Order: sequence, then C-alpha cells, then structure tokens
Amino acid sequence: MLDVVEIAYSVRAARILRDVSMSVPAGTLVGLLGPNGSGKTTVLRVVAGLAAPGRGSVSLDGESLATMPRRTVARRVALLAQYAETDLDLTVRDVVLLGRTPHRRSRWSDNTADHTAVAEALARVDLVGFNDRRWHTLSGGERQRVQLARALAQQPELLLLDEPTNHLDISHQLQLMHLVRRSGITAVAALHDLNLAAMFCDTLVVLRAGQVAANGPAAEVLTATLLRDVFDVAADITVHPATGRPAITYHPPTS
Repeated sequence: MLDVVEIAYSVRAARILRDVSMSVPAGTLVGLLGPNGSGKTTVLRVVAGLAAPGRGSVSLDGESLATMPRRTVARRVALLAQYAETDLDLTVRDVVLLGRTPHRRSRWSDNTADHTAVAEALARVDLVGFNDRRWHTLSGGERQRVQLARALAQQPELLLLDEPTNHLDISHQLQLMHLVRRSGITAVAALHDLNLAAMFCDTLVVLRAGQVAANGPAAEVLTATLLRDVFDVAADITVHPATGRPAITYHPPTS
C-alpha cells in the first residue's frame, strides 16, 4: 500500500505541490489527472524518490521511502517516465534487461531468472520477437511498450507511469491500460485521457495548481462542474453501457 501524506515541493520561490495526499491500496490503479502544469509528474518523481519533498512523507507498506536504501527503492518502485532517449546502440533486450539491474550483483551477472523475466515482460506488451531489434529503429509506440516491459521486468511492488499511453494507437492504449489494471501491481498513472482513466482506474486524484481538487471513484470525481472548473471544458457525463463507468463527451469550444 502506498501512502502519500501532505507532500509539498518547491523550486526556488515557486511552489509546485502543496499538501498533496493520497492512499493507494495494494493491487489497485490510481489515475492522477490534471491540466498541464498541475504537478502530476512532480508527484510521481517525489513518490519515486527522485525529488525530495520540502514537507510531508511517502511510505510503502508503512515504511518510509526516505529511509530506505536506494537499491531497495529501486527494487520495489518502478517509474515509466514520459520520455526515454539514449545515444547508445541498444537492442530491445538490452533495454528491458535494465529493469533487472536492482536485482543483479553486477552488470554482467544476468542469469536464467533475468532472461525469463525479460521474455515474460516482452510477451505481456506484445513484443515477442523484438529482442534483437535496435532501439533507434523502433516507432514511438514501440519504444513506449519496451519501456513498460523494462518496468515489468523489474518486478516492482509499485509501478509509476507518466503519460504511459503517449505515442500509442487506440488499440495499444487500451491494451496497455488493461495490462496494468490486470497486473495486480499497485500503480499510479498520470493520464490526460479522462475516458481511459474512467474506464480502468479504481480511484482518481485530480490536481489543480499543485493541490488536490478531487479524490475518489470516477463516478464521483468526473462531473461537469469539475471539468469546467479544473480543465476549462464543457462536457456531458453519461454512463457507458458496457462498463457502467462514466463516459465523457466534450462540447466544441464556443470561441
């Protein structure tokens, strides 16, 4: 279980986050929503231990991440960042094998368990047969799926995803979210697509200017009033006949 309690984060005089709290029960998927600049990526970086909060705490199963050794955090928490680039001439297998780094004694000590984890992760993201493909030959969507495979190969307890559906076509967006939802891994995903969030997430946390504007089930959070006040859009909210969850239809801009 992940607990984030009143975290604050500032850069120089600019306050990025203010008193952000959320609880993520084990095995659930939480959608982190909000317009650009609302603080979603910063929350993920703080939770991953890549940015130290000025105030507040982050704990996993009751243990503070701030007091954990970095290697332990790396084993337990995986972050799928929004952008991943490299100048190295890596194969897909090389990239996914990086997810095993926290579990290996040295860079060159990969074993049968590592190879099995890599193969299983590639199969889960529908990239069987891609082992020897070079990173620079991949499309944006293929790179995103390789990065998810790297995170899955890490076998984390907590999976953090920053805009994981970027560059993916509709089919692979649905497949990726379904995979994360069914993985059983406790997960927090920063998303822009509110309909995807409503379809797959157990709980939604909406940020506005670095603060929590709403927190709860999609049916309670996604209201016409919230969409107007937080996202500055007009929309109709209905119940999807297949999922029973909210479905959003946006109005065109009036000017």
